[in-house]
Amino acid sequence: MKFKKNKGFTVIELLVVIGLIAVLVGALIFLINPVAQLQRSRDARRKADLRQIQSALELYRSDQLTYPTPASVLNCGSSLQGTVNGNLITYITKIPCDPKTGASYIYVPASPTSPASSYTIMACLENANDPDKTSPNSCPSSYYSYTLQSP
Repeated sequence: MKFKKNKGFTVIELLVVIGLIAVLVGALIFLINPVAQLQRSRDARRKADLRQIQSALELYRSDQLTYPTPASVLNCGSSLQGTVNGNLITYITKIPCDPKTGASYIYVPASPTSPASSYTIMACLENANDPDKTSPNSCPSSYYSYTLQSP
């Protein structure tokens, strides 16, 4: 008795091939735009940094009854300190820097010379589709402003 061989694919072989194609397509979709993924992650870091700075500024104000001068906040990598009853207090040990450029974030108190009662801090975002970007845009071309103000 001779059996005739079929020259086709089995259902399992077809399912395996379709599964592999699906995995490859999924990987390609992710790899096609890694730049956008990196931009979004850096933007999330910038927003978190500004919230961290804002928290330190509010703690500073609660003790000092004013916001700090620009010179004490602009230097990324430095700390924000103040004196209360003769004791040195550190409000933030290291002021964060921009994750891509390493530059300082922009801090603008309402009054740069006299005690300030409000402030604005700003970062430049890379993602044009970020829902939190603000206008007017104060950043260089291809960047978008993200601004926090004193509560």
